[in-house]
Amino acid sequence: MLRKLNITDADFEAQFQDLLNSKREMDEDVDAIVADIIADVRKRGDEAVLEYTNKFDKLNLTAETMVISKEQLKASIDECDPETVDALKLAAERIRSFHAKTLPEGLDYKDDAGVRLGAKWTAVQAAGIYVPGGTASYPSSVLMNAIPAKVAGVKRLVMVVPTPDGTKNPLVFAAAYFAGVDEVYSIGGAQAVAALAYGTETIKPVDKITGPGNAFVAAAKRRVFGQVGIDMIAGPSEILVVADNQNDPAWVAMDLLSQAEHDTSAQSILITDDAAYADQVIDAVDAALKTLPRTEIARESWDNHGAVIVVENLDQAVPLVDRVAPEHLELSVEDPQELTDKITNAGSIFMGRYTPEAVGDYVAGPNHVLPTARSARFSSGLGVLDFMKRSTFLQCDSDSLAEIGPAAVSLAQSEGLGAHARSVAIRLNLPVVD
Repeated sequence: MLRKLNITDADFEAQFQDLLNSKREMDEDVDAIVADIIADVRKRGDEAVLEYTNKFDKLNLTAETMVISKEQLKASIDECDPETVDALKLAAERIRSFHAKTLPEGLDYKDDAGVRLGAKWTAVQAAGIYVPGGTASYPSSVLMNAIPAKVAGVKRLVMVVPTPDGTKNPLVFAAAYFAGVDEVYSIGGAQAVAALAYGTETIKPVDKITGPGNAFVAAAKRRVFGQVGIDMIAGPSEILVVADNQNDPAWVAMDLLSQAEHDTSAQSILITDDAAYADQVIDAVDAALKTLPRTEIARESWDNHGAVIVVENLDQAVPLVDRVAPEHLELSVEDPQELTDKITNAGSIFMGRYTPEAVGDYVAGPNHVLPTARSARFSSGLGVLDFMKRSTFLQCDSDSLAEIGPAAVSLAQSEGLGAHARSVAIRLNLPVVD
């Protein structure tokens, strides 16, 4: 049942805390199965991957036929609607342009002691992206995962995408082509994650894996972390809309439903300073649910996980937003900048009445792979930095080592690490007392 909260209620804090603690994901005991699959792929390579693909995706492939060539990717463009292809190109261009502006700069300077210090950024050498397959796959996710990797400078980008029963989405392949993916394999599930992490006879291992997937994929990413890097373990989608009563209720209703239609476990929350307006939005949601193509999914999400919170003024929304730490935050208010400046925890912020979250899913430019389940408190959306790492460097000459070296000797001796102390002292002709 839809939750309705009012900040003036005596039990508001208890109700709000219950909302924060509510569980939206089903517990699926898949870890043991995934562990066996990963071990099998490590042991038998291609043979295991192909067997699991046949078992789970009902697709009989060989080491040769699981490879999707660049020629096939390019040919898939002709299978797509030309207008949609143009939209895909526009999205790719905007995503590439935005992420290029987020590339980090290195650091190189000499301090007062004469020591040269700095840091340099380099891309991971190989990255893998997981794309859910079949008719429910999303070409926009291909662009959002692949383009930042290429902008970062990843030389070898590998995509795995299941094609259950041979079902392929040509737009996904077209997106891979436009994004510059180097290798594509029509495999999925835990076996695909294992192949990316440990390699097989056909698939060379990568350094990092990104992209969403089902419970088996999520469990596999957890399992291989450490062997490779991963982006995050994504949960159900979520949106929080802060709106005043100057918005058309139908607009806000559709924004809330844009996330509810993703998944029955998705969550949509409205915070407003007008109780009458809150009721208008609820009525608008009910009206819209009568015509949505995915109405059953959206209705279950809204009824089970949706919430409407009434505050006395919009400043009271700020601490509530920070506690929710939403994946998507819409600020449909007169002065969105004022609220933006006060908010700390949000995956991505959509400012103003004419900035629906959905535009960010496709063509705005910033990434739509964002932290869920309150993890925006400590993490960020996917970007070029996820495909890069920082190496620091330092360089002393004899004078600068003489300036700071004795302190290093002293600290090393205090820790009982004689070789540490001597490796510095020997260059400075200093006595070392063990």
